[in-house]
Amino acid sequence: MPIEGDYEPSKWDWVADQAALYEASGGTEANTLRDTGLPIIVMTTVGHRSGKVRKVPLMKVEHEGEYAIVASKGGAPANPGWYHNLVADPNVMIQDGPEPFDCVVRLVTGDERATWWERSVAAFSPYAEYEVKAGDREIPVFIASPV
Repeated sequence: MPIEGDYEPSKWDWVADQAALYEASGGTEANTLRDTGLPIIVMTTVGHRSGKVRKVPLMKVEHEGEYAIVASKGGAPANPGWYHNLVADPNVMIQDGPEPFDCVVRLVTGDERATWWERSVAAFSPYAEYEVKAGDREIPVFIASPV
């Protein structure tokens, strides 16, 4: 069941621009984190307060068709705003290539989180630094599974 409704782009221009270009090009453009060459995906959620459709580029951490959704916020002391969207409604869309597809997310803990955290750091090494910067906050890791 696709996510539909009023789309409200990110207030951060680079986020809004990347999501729009990625989507418009079917994933052939704006498909890396700025100039790093590291691949990204675009996740679509529904705002937990606004009810607006939201799109955010995230690092691509994929394993056997599932995706890690890492709520790092660069190691900030608080979770990113979209974290609350996932807690309120686990139904998301992931775009990893030409077309978005429906997924359901779940927060992972314990050994499963540790395994996905390792995969995440392997895909994007700054996550290790973010973990240190986050201090007492354990960075949440969700797994998006296609429906």
